[in-house]
Amino acid sequence: MNRTSARAVRPDAPILLFDSGVGGLSVLAELRALLPDAPIIYAADLAGLPYGEKSEAEIAARVSGLLGRMAERFAPRLICIACNTASTIALGMVREVLNTPIVGTVPAIRPAAALTRSGVIGLLGTAATIRQAYVDELEAAFAPDKLLLRHAAPELVAAAESRLRGIPVERDVFRRAAEGLRAMPGGDRIDTVVLACTHFPLVATDLADAFGAGVRFIDGASGIARRIADLTRDQQFARSGPGLAVTSGPLDELERLAEAFAAYGIEDLTAL
Repeated sequence: MNRTSARAVRPDAPILLFDSGVGGLSVLAELRALLPDAPIIYAADLAGLPYGEKSEAEIAARVSGLLGRMAERFAPRLICIACNTASTIALGMVREVLNTPIVGTVPAIRPAAALTRSGVIGLLGTAATIRQAYVDELEAAFAPDKLLLRHAAPELVAAAESRLRGIPVERDVFRRAAEGLRAMPGGDRIDTVVLACTHFPLVATDLADAFGAGVRFIDGASGIARRIADLTRDQQFARSGPGLAVTSGPLDELERLAEAFAAYGIEDLTAL
């Protein structure tokens, strides 16, 4: 992907972060640290949540349709699909139909392979993500001499969504995720876990408690933020007011997340 010409971008043109729900906040946190003055629009497809249990065809059609509408409405300088499931399924299609630069989110298998000492890596994701051929390709390219164990943990998506709404989450949710990996052959030697869903870093402390000492967690948020910063390196940013969050679902669902968004300077909440 080529860097967009600085002269072609308005200073107030936003970066659009898209996710099925609140998972993209883990990316937004890293992006704010690198680009504090960047105008941001956060798009949450709450009407489509969760993605992980949907078919590939349904996800591809939904993501490309929504991003097409929002690209026309908001004219973003760059779109980040801050969702592993949507990226592994729809990224190629979206890049074909939109002229806007697109940054996707992929499981952090490459850095995990560099970190592991035992040679056994756990991967937690949605059911849709862990079955994708793209994950097979990442494993073959960057971890051919490692044992990569995959486990679908859809409960963690709901846990992150609940946690940010102030709803209590049962500790067993995190125990089940850890046990799902540990129970696999070689699972007792896992020392590195890839959080292959942007929701999961939001509950990383709970997962660390469930896995116990000696396990490191890695996700792609910091790498995504660096990629966005690189692609917009020579551009000017001008924030004219609070950031905007939009949702495909009921506005009251988004408003329950007002405190979480406000922590990142997003105070204007609206429905698409």
